[in-house]
Amino acid sequence: MAGLGVLVGIGPTAYALAASAGRVSSPADVPARPVAIVFGAGLDSSGTPMPFLSARLDLAVLLYQGGTAKVILVSGDNRSSDYNEPDAMRSYLVSAGVPADRIVADYAGRDTHSTCVRAKRIFGVDAAILVSQTYHLPRALAACRSVGIDAWAVGDASVSSSPEWPGYVAREAGANIKLAWDLLSRREPVLGSPESGVRDALAK
Repeated sequence: MAGLGVLVGIGPTAYALAASAGRVSSPADVPARPVAIVFGAGLDSSGTPMPFLSARLDLAVLLYQGGTAKVILVSGDNRSSDYNEPDAMRSYLVSAGVPADRIVADYAGRDTHSTCVRAKRIFGVDAAILVSQTYHLPRALAACRSVGIDAWAVGDASVSSSPEWPGYVAREAGANIKLAWDLLSRREPVLGSPESGVRDALAK
């Protein structure tokens, strides 16, 4: 039983680290991909991206401005009428100079697994640069690569001095166990009909 507990506790994190090995780079060095996927990370009471999310969006701006990604897919939660991560993320990017027609919103990216599955099956993304905080990248890469996305990643550590950072880092072990369960059980997120937003944006 002890051995099983160790396997359950360590195995998912080991898998995430293996799946992400060699796939994390800097914005200047990451291989170009058609799409950058930005994972949601929370809004404040005024509906503005929190610092963790703002840092992710700033990286996405660099990728777009450098020509490394042509389209940005912003994926987040919109389960209630007064909480809309994707639209807040779009507004932030537009204010930073990214054309609105180069931004596509996924309104049902409720967790990492959902974002990756939907990017592939709803938006038809085959290759992408994932944008998040550094501690989250192994799990994000494992999730997206497991569904067939040729994924690389860039990570932010500029908010590592935040008091929330240690807690987020610590919870990754549990989040990796959840990801393993999602993959093994083939959990279906909220799906729906395929959308042409990414394809249309890339064609412009």
